[in-house]
Amino acid sequence: MRSLYVPNLKEGQLYLSEDETRHAVKVLRAKVGFSYTLIDGKGGVADGEVIEISKNSCLIKVGEISINDRPLFGLTMIVSPTKKTERFEWFLEKATEIGVDRIYPVFTSRSEFKVERFERWNKILISAMKQSKRTWLPELMHTHELTKTVSQVRSETSSEFFIAHCMSVLAPRHKVHLLNALSKGQSAIIAIGPEGDFTADEVTMMLSHNGTEITLGDMRLRTETAALTAVAFYKATQERG
Repeated sequence: MRSLYVPNLKEGQLYLSEDETRHAVKVLRAKVGFSYTLIDGKGGVADGEVIEISKNSCLIKVGEISINDRPLFGLTMIVSPTKKTERFEWFLEKATEIGVDRIYPVFTSRSEFKVERFERWNKILISAMKQSKRTWLPELMHTHELTKTVSQVRSETSSEFFIAHCMSVLAPRHKVHLLNALSKGQSAIIAIGPEGDFTADEVTMMLSHNGTEITLGDMRLRTETAALTAVAFYKATQERG
């Protein structure tokens, strides 16, 4: 059954938002009597039946709501948006489908793209959530400078913190492959730099916040590829036997 996003989900009758009405009518070709899965992005799920459609509105009859618990362990990604914004948007879509819980876009010293497109990015997350039948919408944070973001994240959680970069190791220990560094049943924070990589000063700053330098393998990856690879590695770690 196709999904619709209803952030104000409640039993009874309700009108879809303008955006979701457009999606239901134009894309899903909704008609009176059609049924859909309704999700609120906060674990709430219900069956909904279309009972009225007009030019700009869609009235839904909502059935009993069930609540899916939020996963106990999750992944936070710190990622620098790419110069070609469609590549970063591709990462947002695919990371949501695979499994990410929180995304902090950041501006770094070498960032070539320093424009936040919060509303557009969040809509991409919503669309990917519906397509992949997730019930929890990944939390998209507003974009800040790297130093401020790292300080905020580390003040909120003691999760394992991994820093992916292409330089020689800066700490007095060798880099560990992310797959070997991740632990099943543990939340994690993974930082991915811009096209030009983090600077040595930025990595040193993150190391001072109990970060660990990691590698994603021998190949040099684009920012969005490296970020998605990290998400896939984390998901694989949590699902392995």
